[in-house]
Amino acid sequence: MKETDIAVVGAGTAGMTAAIYAVRAGFRVSMFEGYMPGGQIVNTGEVENYPATGRISGFDYSTALLRQAKEAGAQYVAREVLSVKRISGGFELETAKEQYFAKALIIATGAKNRELGVEGEKRLTGRGISYCATCDGALYRGREVAVVGGGNTAAADAEELSRLCSKVYLIHRRATFRAQQADIDKLRAAGNVEFLTDCVIREIKGEDKLSSVVVENVKDGSVRELKTEGLFVAVGQTPTTALFDGLVERDPAGYIKAGEDCVAAEGIFVAGDCRTKKIRQLVTAAADGAVAALAAAEYLGASSAVR
Repeated sequence: MKETDIAVVGAGTAGMTAAIYAVRAGFRVSMFEGYMPGGQIVNTGEVENYPATGRISGFDYSTALLRQAKEAGAQYVAREVLSVKRISGGFELETAKEQYFAKALIIATGAKNRELGVEGEKRLTGRGISYCATCDGALYRGREVAVVGGGNTAAADAEELSRLCSKVYLIHRRATFRAQQADIDKLRAAGNVEFLTDCVIREIKGEDKLSSVVVENVKDGSVRELKTEGLFVAVGQTPTTALFDGLVERDPAGYIKAGEDCVAAEGIFVAGDCRTKKIRQLVTAAADGAVAALAAAEYLGASSAVR
């Protein structure tokens, strides 16, 4: 069994930032990622709201952060963690090929956006399709866009985009919204938001970038094509936290319960989008990573002192 001081599960912004801070605190760090490092941001065409980076692609941003973590001294393990269990003195992590022992655990597995499952969605993600209006809304200033969803996130996205874009279509598969009525009333008063209820997206069109979406009314079967340059999908997220069931407490949606100190349980710390929090952005993920790493360092220091 290989040994490390701190195991970081997940190599998105939160996980890689945690690895950098933990190494700088003087600890051995192994960072595990079974997929592509960077997390959801890899699929974003341009990042504009992260401090000091200017305009950068999600792929280039992730590549630079991974290089920084490696150069700092973090070990990058390109394997999925299949199981984690608490054992005497720490945790045992198992991959398909190896087992690791870690004295502390940082969970940074993030969350996955729920997709529409429509042909062309994956191909045009980052090329007109986005899952974050706060991240990408400014790219569509003065243009026509669509938002799909019926909850608070969809309403908030539509409101933000209504201040930037010439027109916003709000597409929802039901007749009524789950979002707060006060937010829906604001959208109705905005003047440039059109509601398409009882509607679903049947087709997404575009070669190199999104050109239009085809919407069908599920009640009368009528079809309409919207010439829109941006489609913002807000149908929810699913945190990737099932692996840690029994080790930490999760809320009904599956997010790991932890406050701003990022402490989830004894020796377990959580950072980024898989944590219970209100704002999920690159900058808050990085902040979580730093806080979780320093909390883990403090824990290990205290544990060593006790021993």
